[in-house]
Order: sequence, then structure tokens, then C-alpha cells
Amino acid sequence: MKDGKLGVAIIGCGNIAGPYADDLKANYAEVELLGVSDVDPARARQFGQDYEVRVYADNAALLADPAVDIVVNLTSHFAHYSISTQALEAGKHVYSEKPLAVTTSEAFALVELAKRKGLRLGCSPFTLMGEAQQTAWKAIRDGRLGTVRAVYAEVNWGRIESWHPAPGPFYEVGALFDVGVYPLTILTAMFGPARRVQAYGKVLYPDRVTREGVPFHISTPDWVVTVLEMGDTVVRLTTGFYVPNNKAQTGIEFHGDLGSLHLRSWHSFDSQVDIATFDDSYQAMELIRPPASDVPWGRGVWDMAAAMLANRPHRFTGDQAAHIVEILNAAAQSMQTGQRIEVTSSFTPPAPMDWAV
Repeated sequence: MKDGKLGVAIIGCGNIAGPYADDLKANYAEVELLGVSDVDPARARQFGQDYEVRVYADNAALLADPAVDIVVNLTSHFAHYSISTQALEAGKHVYSEKPLAVTTSEAFALVELAKRKGLRLGCSPFTLMGEAQQTAWKAIRDGRLGTVRAVYAEVNWGRIESWHPAPGPFYEVGALFDVGVYPLTILTAMFGPARRVQAYGKVLYPDRVTREGVPFHISTPDWVVTVLEMGDTVVRLTTGFYVPNNKAQTGIEFHGDLGSLHLRSWHSFDSQVDIATFDDSYQAMELIRPPASDVPWGRGVWDMAAAMLANRPHRFTGDQAAHIVEILNAAAQSMQTGQRIEVTSSFTPPAPMDWAV
């Protein structure tokens, strides 16, 4: 830490690193973006030039820098575990992109390593920190819906090859692991751990073509329906890489004894939030405060840094992220066996934002 700021460095200069860097450099007094590393040295050099930050020769050089307090792991899904392990072993706090890991054992190994080292471990998604999402959560906490017994979550994320230059890893890990984590993180924060999971998946569109015209074939389900039991609440989650991605297909409906609430987008911080008493028409809610017009990608990293400086818990912890990984793997097991799978892990739910209490 220098001048009251925590030093942050990014490993992985892929598609999402730019939005992270833009937000971290512009909006948070608690952090300073120091530098980056990447498996592609040319890409790292270009990133360093674009954002005027240090370019480390490799990950080892980044992890050896005593000025780096927090490592932001933006590598591909299958590299999250190894990179986060290296960073924790080097004595760095870690904030990882989702999922925390791809296997349950790896996810909980990271949690245990962080605890043993006395380090912070955080993980995306952080979208519950958005103004629209906090508005919806407050209405539910305030009892405006009564007991929420049914939730319908839609995650139609379009066709990755239409916008991403390297779609392969997304299809290898599958839609549920890549984007199902968004509503799962929101819903477990609101209603607590899932206890039973059942899922059905299918490859709808196996033969695809990249933007460069290169054909490729997928074998991991690109469409999954998952049912989760969370206390009094039953969730039906639909996740896919087939239906076009727009706000009409990326929402969450909450249905309770007294009424219903529709968060039109779990991703956009300026989403419309509609509420209705039972069997009545929806009315738009006023958001708690003016929202960010775009997703502020650094907000999760900022929350970890601010929590460290204030000596309080950060919101999106490794414990919750590991629970999400257990859910994902339970769903994958259920798709193979057709059986309902028990989930056993738990976590301390995050606190609402101070401005939403």
C-alpha cells in the first residue's frame, strides 16, 4: 500500500481487461492500477501502452513486486485455479473473474489456501452491487413480496462467436458455468445456499463458425435448465448460448405470496425494476439512487480494497464463489445422471450496499 492506496495488478489482458482497467483507473481513490502480465507478451505490451501501466515480463515478475497488494485474475476459465493459487502462494490478495474454479475441489482448495495465508479471496460476479439489483433486493428484504416461493431467471447470452475473438473456452466450459453464475450469485446472496439441484442440458447448435470464418464444433451443452431448492424458494434457471442476448431475455422474476417483482436485467445496473401486488399490473420502481449507465467492472475489486482499508468483510467472497462452483458441478452431475443432487456447502451472505440499507 502506498499513499493510502492498494496496488492492483491484472493477470490476463483479454477481452474484459480493458473495461476493468478503464474503471479502476478512473473511479476509485482506494486503488492504483500498477501493471499487467499476459501469456502473450505483445498483447501485454500493447495493453501497457494503451493504459499507461507497467508491463511485467511474466506472472512471476508481477507476483514478486511488493507494491502489488491485489491480483485481479482475468485469465480464461480453466486457468483461474492455477493463477489464483500462484498469487495466494506469493502472499497476494486475489480477486478472480468467474467462476472461481471449474471443479468443486479446486474451488474449496483456494478458499482454504486463502484462509491459511490470512489473505482475501473474492470473485465475480459483483452485479448485485448495481443500483437496479440493490433496489430489487431492498424491496424483497422489506417484505413487499411476502415470502418469495418461485423465481424464474433467464440467461440467454447469445452466440459467443458473434462478438468474442476467441469463443472456444466459453463453449468448452459451457453456458451454465460461464453465465449461469450471474443469477446464481444474486439469488444465493438473497436467499442463502442452495440445497438441491436438478438439471437438463442439450447441445442445440453444435456446428458453429468464428468471425474469421473458421468452423468449430461444440460438445458441452449450450442450453441448460436448472432447478434449485433454496429454503422456501424454488428457482428455475435457463442458461444458453443460442437465444439472442438482450434485456428481455436476461431478467429475473421473483414471485411471492403478496406480489411479484421483475428485474429486467440482472447484468445492467440501470435496468428497469417492475413491481406488482398479486394479480395486479406491474409498475416501474424508482431506483434507490441514479445508476451507473454501464457496468462499472472495477466495483468488485474496489469493494475488496475498501473492505481491507476499513477492516470489514468484502462482499463477494471465495466462500460464496466456491458454493456456486459446487452448484454448477451438481448441475453437471444431474445432467449426466438425471438425478437430483444434494449441495452441502455454506457461506456468510454479503451485506447490502451502505446506500441501499
